[in-house]
Amino acid sequence: MRSEQEINRALDQYSDTVRRLCMIHLKNKDDTEDIFQNVFLKYVLSSVVFENEEHEKAWFIRVTINACRDLLRSFFRSRTVSLDEVLDRPGPISPDHREVLEAVLSLPGKYRDVVYLHYYEEYTAPQISRILGKNVNTVYTLLARSRQMLREKLGGEEYEQ
Repeated sequence: MRSEQEINRALDQYSDTVRRLCMIHLKNKDDTEDIFQNVFLKYVLSSVVFENEEHEKAWFIRVTINACRDLLRSFFRSRTVSLDEVLDRPGPISPDHREVLEAVLSLPGKYRDVVYLHYYEEYTAPQISRILGKNVNTVYTLLARSRQMLREKLGGEEYEQ
């Protein structure tokens, strides 16, 4: 385990680098803070002896990038299903639901995300704003615009909620 002096020096020297790397990869403040803490915890518990400052900095960069990739992989692999898999499943998807699902999935990403989180995962706009790191009013605007796009794609008012 490292001394308090070593830990404080490393925090002063590498905290900005670690946070920036996390934000670049994760684009989320909360996940950034989680990974930041994990990286420095690994440093505290690590017994690695660094040859020089450059070696230490490279270690922080590599550990940070790997932790970010691990987080992204675990999140997306456990929650991602291909469109073909969903649409080709036998069972409860009626033709109307299939049409709605295809319309939702054809929306641009920023609209698709808020629609999915709101209607399929049943998150509120404030919760979505925290998840996506967007302003609450932006989420409301994205929802309103996506509803309008879906109305146009699906042909009118019959699909309104």
